[in-house]
Amino acid sequence: MSSFTPNHALLNPKFEGYKLEVIPQEDTVTRFGLEYRPTQMANSGRSPLSFKEVQSRITHNHLAIANDSGRCLYIDSEHRVILVDLTNDSHTPSFTVVYALPTPISAPAAVQIHREYPSAVFLDAQTAFIADGQGALYILGLPAEGVATTLGCFELSDHTQTPHLAPTPFRIHSLAKSSDNVAIALLSSRFYGDHEAAPTQSVTSHASEFDVWAARFSLPFPSQNGDLAPIDILWRRRGQDVPISMDYDNSRKCYLMAGSSVYRELNQPAPPLYEPSPDEMAPIPRLDEKLDVETPPRPPPYSWTQTSDSVTVAFPLPATTPTSSIKVTFSQKTLTVHVQITSYVEGVPLPRYSAQQLWDGIQTSTSFWTWDREGEHSFGLLTLHLDKQHEDARWMHVFASAGTPGGEEEVAETLDPSELYLIRESLEKYTAALQSGEDMSGLGLGRGVPALAQGEMDEEVDSSVGRVAFLTWVGEDGGVPVWSSGAGDSACNVLSIDLPGSGPGASMVVKNGIDGVLFTLDEAQTTGSLPTWTHSATFSALAFVLASKRDTRFTYHVSSKAVLAFENGSRDRGGNVYIYRGGHPGQIWEKQSVLKVGDGSAGSLLGVGMSKTAQGRTIVCLCENELVVMHNIF
Repeated sequence: MSSFTPNHALLNPKFEGYKLEVIPQEDTVTRFGLEYRPTQMANSGRSPLSFKEVQSRITHNHLAIANDSGRCLYIDSEHRVILVDLTNDSHTPSFTVVYALPTPISAPAAVQIHREYPSAVFLDAQTAFIADGQGALYILGLPAEGVATTLGCFELSDHTQTPHLAPTPFRIHSLAKSSDNVAIALLSSRFYGDHEAAPTQSVTSHASEFDVWAARFSLPFPSQNGDLAPIDILWRRRGQDVPISMDYDNSRKCYLMAGSSVYRELNQPAPPLYEPSPDEMAPIPRLDEKLDVETPPRPPPYSWTQTSDSVTVAFPLPATTPTSSIKVTFSQKTLTVHVQITSYVEGVPLPRYSAQQLWDGIQTSTSFWTWDREGEHSFGLLTLHLDKQHEDARWMHVFASAGTPGGEEEVAETLDPSELYLIRESLEKYTAALQSGEDMSGLGLGRGVPALAQGEMDEEVDSSVGRVAFLTWVGEDGGVPVWSSGAGDSACNVLSIDLPGSGPGASMVVKNGIDGVLFTLDEAQTTGSLPTWTHSATFSALAFVLASKRDTRFTYHVSSKAVLAFENGSRDRGGNVYIYRGGHPGQIWEKQSVLKVGDGSAGSLLGVGMSKTAQGRTIVCLCENELVVMHNIF
């Protein structure tokens, strides 16, 4: 299966930071007031939304982009479809009402169904699919001028599960031609089982599930009598979250879904609910009971530092460990460390690494290890002295898999070599605290960070950057491809996805330490080829800089050129877009730019995309009161 393994040659461990590149605001940003204003008011049922639904609505992009045409559209607060044409010679976009969706009808109080935001995608510059958020889908033909023609009207119903309900509200995510005469739309909806949809019961907000649907449409569209026809469903999957992205891979004839859960077949049982471990459970204080005594954090499994030509790694071991119980083997690319003793200290695991791949190569002939018992201490130090094969190459970690899903624990470098041996004292304080229950912290080891983040890194904040995603592949018939296990790929932390309208192809920027690594899905040579992701560029320290952006609503990238982080903005202040340029290995500085999206009266940012205009490729931002166009950025 596919994996996200970074190419060390494309990483930049010497990177120091970003320098501001000023882009003149007055020459780049143009604002146009909106006569037809969109809204982010939630037209939902009378029961509260689940956390997953709220998160999905915050990141919902209200702007649909037609690739390479200069056209985009949105649905305004009066449920009118507004076509925006950016190709006028006057460089002023035109806004045309091309269709009016039926006015929503309030559901009965007993039916607790959440409406979705209206959504839209383009099949091509002349055809758009519009979901009204209530269960209906309209296919519109968009002429050069005038109102749209209705090519088809459909509804999504699940009569097998909820025969007494109206059509299921859904969102349309993507649209592609699987052949010259078939178009496939990927949809998502909240799952309403019989126990949730019963008139006497309400939707539970903590156990929500979501369905993913593949809908098939024949081309050219058959004529209809005006009634809503049922959508032809190819297959249906179920997961615990709304997908982050969904695409059709034409080269493999498969569908790719990325989300915080695996999307299983309906006949498979739901995964068990998460049960916290005893260490994760917070006790409830009783009368006169004090529970604010802190236990020092567990020290890292080792401590390490480096010079231009060597790496030193220190492992704490019980002082009673005999030398004969220690086995250390070096190879040019791997390290083996085994310690076999019958007695050990509770809560302190012994190091065990079997042919674990190192970050970079070493010189085996001059590398060695030492064992210092230090009889007056409870712990001694097993110290490895590794000579680098490539001098001046800076290691980001000791092991190549450190910090990756399923890999070794991420241990930061101790920048001050004198602190290397504090790991022994740290472990002694930790074990003493476990036995006594007292706060004996003040460890200070394993907190070293690269110079860029020195004194500024907040591990709790930085770890929350991005969204954990699993990849689910589905064949054209809805089955599991022969090369897939069907259980989803290993999780990755997604920092950014493709900017809508920026071009075909699937790519993601994945968190790797404090960096963002751009992985691009390779085109298959045959339909049965395994999916492979290639590390094509690195956005150095991207995760670190994004951690400081607490109001970010959208984070997109444009190939390897730049990552754009858009702030939400509000009615009384404008949001910014932060632009981080891609770099090359060896560069210690890269460029960063900041542009003001809102001007204080634009309102919240609702959608973004890239469009082709007479001035070249531009960034289009849809706000509540304005359309903001940015050009000359790339």
